[in-house]
Amino acid sequence: MNIGGHYMFDFGKLKCVNAIHSSSMPDGSYGGSAMGFLLETEAGNVYYSGDTALSYDMKLIGDYKRIDICMLPIGSNFTMGIDNAIIASEFVKCDRVIGMHYDTFPPIRIDHQEAKEKFTNAGKDLLLMKIGETITI
Repeated sequence: MNIGGHYMFDFGKLKCVNAIHSSSMPDGSYGGSAMGFLLETEAGNVYYSGDTALSYDMKLIGDYKRIDICMLPIGSNFTMGIDNAIIASEFVKCDRVIGMHYDTFPPIRIDHQEAKEKFTNAGKDLLLMKIGETITI
């Protein structure tokens, strides 16, 4: 698969979308294009942004499909942070956000209370999962 393409799986349609991030393998060689994914299922639609910066391309996703829940990085430093994730959720027209790429090591630790307050003030619901936690959505 590649950016712009989609494939029909048993579980639904998976479309590759643009993400803006570096990409390298452990040995330093090029790791390919950064991507996010739009998953369309009978139960609902999920946008997984992948490691990315805020991009105006995200607005196209919200114009293209209704998104029920989105997964956005909020750790900053290597990806977008909390404030840009709020803008991204507005671009994709989704008020239910699962935060990702935070708290795994010091440069991307976040203040959970501040993050939740900012999302709440923007009229959005932010879910912060613990490392290793699983949920059903």
